[in-house]
Amino acid sequence: MTEYTVEFVGTGETIEVADTETVLSSCIEAGIAQEYSCRVGMCLACSAEIVEGEVTQPAARGLTDEEAEGYALTCMARPQSDLKLRRGKYPPSIEDEEATAAESGGDSGGADGAAADDD
Repeated sequence: MTEYTVEFVGTGETIEVADTETVLSSCIEAGIAQEYSCRVGMCLACSAEIVEGEVTQPAARGLTDEEAEGYALTCMARPQSDLKLRRGKYPPSIEDEEATAAESGGDSGGADGAAADDD
């Protein structure tokens, strides 16, 4: 088992994470407030931009292969080197969906948005 240093850019937070542990589990253990939800690599709530370093995250099904090169789902990501991560950064595909929803009037759910206007 090898331990790597994971630094969260802009926060001053640094933790040690074994290559057999996920970044998220180490954050929780260290009391770092890393956002998460599903913990199975699908929801992208725990997404972080990889500024420097490498991870393995074979079960990160919420990311395309291309996105997985630049982003880590901390619930799945295990370090393969020292890391610098920027929390709260989402893959471009997610950012594009949010921008499209905002341009079209907000709610992408359709009926839910219309019902809210009737109240």
